[in-house]
Amino acid sequence: MAQPQPSDADPLRIGGLTRLTSIDYPGELAAVVFCQGCPWRCRYCQNGDLLDDDSGGGISWSEVRGFLEHRVGLLDGVVFSGGEPTAQRALAAAMREARSLGYKIGLHTGGAYPQRLSQLLPLLDWVGLDIKALPEDYPSVTGVPGSGEQAWESLRLLLAAGIPLEVRTTLMPGWTPDLVGELAKTLADAGVSNYCLQACDRDHTLDPRLAAGQPARTGLTAQVRPEWFSSLSSRGTWL
Repeated sequence: MAQPQPSDADPLRIGGLTRLTSIDYPGELAAVVFCQGCPWRCRYCQNGDLLDDDSGGGISWSEVRGFLEHRVGLLDGVVFSGGEPTAQRALAAAMREARSLGYKIGLHTGGAYPQRLSQLLPLLDWVGLDIKALPEDYPSVTGVPGSGEQAWESLRLLLAAGIPLEVRTTLMPGWTPDLVGELAKTLADAGVSNYCLQACDRDHTLDPRLAAGQPARTGLTAQVRPEWFSSLSSRGTWL
């Protein structure tokens, strides 16, 4: 039996694989590849096991590729999630290989690497982008100075490219309706048409102080106007 040839995607560090989902790529049946590593430490992060670069789940790209080869015609798309997928230079090669099998390519990203994202644009069919706050407020969420400028530059790149896009914001305990309204209006003015507001799951957060603190106040979305967006949705249990 012929041995598989080395691939430029082989160095991709993978922390997990969801073999079937109907919620991670709107309107499509997809597999989700969870990429290892992230430069940010968002307080509400639910995937703490994916943050470190070198603690992958022991899944190789060749295993994922073999799985995808056997699911051609049964799945519609492959979503690369994380962690932060764009932290890895092998991501583009993995996307090209999945696309060559006929899959649509989705990406979940926080926009931490806009220059790398710009190189991926021709490979993308859909993107879920986390916009965590106004640019100046990002360090209080991610713990990293300058992270807001990176994320909002990624937003500008995606809007200019015209790739189908969902922007998501997780609402933090301590936020106010004024802050949420200002963020939503700024996104609408920037050209975002598909916006999702997500509840903060305080039971599984990177920062244990979120679980111990006061719950998010009700009415946080009171100043967000549906007419600002073509699609305005919410996810999670509102406290």
